[in-house]
Amino acid sequence: MSELVPGGNLPLPGGAVTVRVPGPFDVSALVTDDGGKVRDDGDFVFYNQPAAPGATLRGDALTVDPARLRTGATRVTVVVSPAEPGTPLGRLPSPTLHVTDAAGRPLARFTPPRPRQETVLLLAELYRRGDRWKLRALGQGYADGLAGLARDFGVDVVDDTPAPGPDSAAAGAPGARRLTGSAAGVGPSPAPPAAAQSAPDPDGFTALVNSARADAGSPPVSLDPRLMSAARAHSAAMAASGRLGVESRDGVSVYQRVVGAGYAYLTVGEHLVSGPRATAEFIAYCLRTDGARRALHDPAFTHAGVAHVHDGPTGDTYWTALWARPFTPDGLAGVAAAVTDLTNRERARAGLPPLAADPLLTVAAQAHSADMVARAFYSHTAPGGSRPWDRAAAAGSTRRSIGENIACGQRSPAEVVEGWMNSPGHRANILKPGFTHLGVGFAGGGRAGTYWTQLFGG
Repeated sequence: MSELVPGGNLPLPGGAVTVRVPGPFDVSALVTDDGGKVRDDGDFVFYNQPAAPGATLRGDALTVDPARLRTGATRVTVVVSPAEPGTPLGRLPSPTLHVTDAAGRPLARFTPPRPRQETVLLLAELYRRGDRWKLRALGQGYADGLAGLARDFGVDVVDDTPAPGPDSAAAGAPGARRLTGSAAGVGPSPAPPAAAQSAPDPDGFTALVNSARADAGSPPVSLDPRLMSAARAHSAAMAASGRLGVESRDGVSVYQRVVGAGYAYLTVGEHLVSGPRATAEFIAYCLRTDGARRALHDPAFTHAGVAHVHDGPTGDTYWTALWARPFTPDGLAGVAAAVTDLTNRERARAGLPPLAADPLLTVAAQAHSADMVARAFYSHTAPGGSRPWDRAAAAGSTRRSIGENIACGQRSPAEVVEGWMNSPGHRANILKPGFTHLGVGFAGGGRAGTYWTQLFGG
């Protein structure tokens, strides 16, 4: 194992590597090109949007697979900040970076000189040189906070201080995407999709899946031709590029393919796998893997689609399996009610009165989530310039105090509320005593798969 000093570098082995920073710190990452700028907000990975193609954050550990980074990415900068916002790093133990390979073997360790008044530290960077990737120790301090750092890298960070107007607040974070597993959301269409038609069953897929679901006490799923079509398109795109990914090199995510095929969903999950040569082998793989097994057994799913393509530069077999539950108005109402209930539980713990559901705020929140999917952006400010209080007023709301939380990629009401509560700006909106009403919006599709909006009023 190598002990690095500032400026020291280390060649990395092929495959994924994991960097971990234990202690009272938050770990973040910025995926950039040689110019040091992100392509869009989806290249910023942190606690409230913990994944981008090739980079996944779990607690204090960031796993990076260079081969799966988005096209054009040549650098991943690892950032640490205090878990308690505003705390100077000098009041905490010096953060130590631990680097391991895909098998968990230690590769390197780096402890920078003790910071002083800095609140953010660029700890290390993974970078490409030719056809190889290396790790460089940095230890560069930043006194302008995580938002200032993100802006310098080109991330569109929303200022929580509203423009002149109503007493307002907004909290959001750059978009997040998931590489594998499940994502929950709501379809962008106000009407449910057409009734599912029967689809050919490839190599007994349905029988194998439903046997495993029955063993777990879950109801059966049926094959949906729209999901089959989306799965075929995504498997072909992965095979053409020779790599797995939620977003293929043509810039289209698997979630966009599902919606584009005509399936508006309330919940969706995916398995993206290479290697198995037959359906039975693919199902056996899914049942051996914790996350894949949970999705295969998930009782919320009612439809499935699967496809595989043996092609491409690597000669591998690329599989896409999709699991989904269709959008319905009642399902949307249930998801919104669950978010409101979980939000009010957090307020009750803080000794605050509950928020009442507001139909006008709900209209504005739902429209914003759908707009983020339709126009492919993730921000409190829409491409036309509207901000939360503008959208509330346009929906007919006369409430003087307006606040907004947004999120994307989370799999359930519980997950999104937990993420908001773990983020100081979002938490402040949820626990603001002056707010009395709430509208909730969801949309499924886009690059992240799910887009959530809370619009508060007081």
